[in-house]
Amino acid sequence: MSVQTLIFCLLTYFAILYGISYLAGNSYNNTTFFTADKKAPWYLVAFGMIGATISGVTFISVPGWVETTQLAYVQMVLGYALGYLCIGTVLLPLYYKWNVVSIYSYLQFRFGKKSYKTGASFFILSRLIGTSFRLFLLLKVLHWLALDELNVPFWASAATALVAIWVYTKKSGIKTIIYTDTVQTLCMLITMGITAYVLFFELQLDTQSLLVWWQSQPNTQIFFWEDWSGGQHFVKQFFAGALIAFSMTGLDQEMMQKNLSCHSLKDAQKNMFWFTIIMVVVTLLFLILGVLLSAYAQSKGIAAAGDNLFPTIATQSDLGAVVAYAFVFGLIAAAFSSADSSMTSLTTSASIDLLKIQSGEKGIKQRKRIHFTITIVLWLCIVLFYYIVRNESVIAQLLLFAGYTYGPLLGLFLLGICSKLQIRDALAPYICIAAPIITYCVALIFKALFGFEFGFFVLALNGAISALLLWISGFGLPVYQRTSPSKSTSKSGK
Repeated sequence: MSVQTLIFCLLTYFAILYGISYLAGNSYNNTTFFTADKKAPWYLVAFGMIGATISGVTFISVPGWVETTQLAYVQMVLGYALGYLCIGTVLLPLYYKWNVVSIYSYLQFRFGKKSYKTGASFFILSRLIGTSFRLFLLLKVLHWLALDELNVPFWASAATALVAIWVYTKKSGIKTIIYTDTVQTLCMLITMGITAYVLFFELQLDTQSLLVWWQSQPNTQIFFWEDWSGGQHFVKQFFAGALIAFSMTGLDQEMMQKNLSCHSLKDAQKNMFWFTIIMVVVTLLFLILGVLLSAYAQSKGIAAAGDNLFPTIATQSDLGAVVAYAFVFGLIAAAFSSADSSMTSLTTSASIDLLKIQSGEKGIKQRKRIHFTITIVLWLCIVLFYYIVRNESVIAQLLLFAGYTYGPLLGLFLLGICSKLQIRDALAPYICIAAPIITYCVALIFKALFGFEFGFFVLALNGAISALLLWISGFGLPVYQRTSPSKSTSKSGK
């Protein structure tokens, strides 16, 4: 791909986003930034959340997984559906009942200030690492495609990308994100559709022979029941998917902030219902695309595999310029849809949970400073990945660590929702730090002694250990006496 092509795609993409930002309004108040004035159309939120869920990593990796794991990911996707159902029926009513802006405010009402700060801190740490890693991967692909030819320093491209996001999110925050997510999701779906359509004809398939061809492919097994100790067993994948969806969506400020921007609980629940259906269908389509990509690579003798499969075929094969352009647009959209949402949610959590910004004009100025600071911190993390932590396996472990941080959140929320037990609030930070460490050690021991891999199910282990330790800390304390939610549970800085 030429440098001119890449620059054209980037300029066109950001021109569209800046146009959306301008049309979204010029309101600088914090209520708009944090909650979109509770006027977000639920159907746009549902469609746009697909873009935030399918990050740049997923956009590239899910089709690439087919070669090694076949269609086992379907098992986890079915679990996602169960997790989203629990979010819509359990968590959303709770958040709307307490009228929260940051979902971690609930932990203060239920357990106390230390638990509240701990939950928010774990989210911020996880999001900083995860978002930085995803943008790092995107920028590496862009440098591989063209930017290295221009001798552009990695730190400069990272700074440019983050400043570009900061500019279109600094005014209206989540209100802008809801509309940009819709466009970004559309870009990804168009990319998938164009690539699948071209591959369909390149492989000389037709509707009559499609089923026979599909059954002849070596990588189309969906359900795995044989090896209980392996990471792909159906039970592990299904329930791990449910817990991952419940934790990494329902207990994640980035994803829930969009749901809480809907006018009412009923609208938010409709959003989750339709989001679930769309998410399952879209993920299945990406897996089908992976089967087509693998078959095409085999027929043309293309050696690329894994994360390199989709980029190589889209940009360096004979599929044509349309597929290459579509891929670049889709990849940029997948990465930035996650990054801009993360920047907004990190600003929200830091403003409300950690720093307790004031109301009025002073609060607006504080929020702007925090937003810019988050941008700088993300840039520093990306530069750290590239210039200091060069070992890819170490970076992968950092991303795995980010996943571990949702275990304590899962334990805190489940204990709070499902019981009337109190905990010793002062011990919450130490317990939530110890639980992931204990989980990691237990997972290593089980693998070494029994050959048993928890896989993604490690989140359940982490959450269970967190909940158990928190429960033990509350021995001797009186049970929780439920109180009526206040009309306003956090300062929004109107």
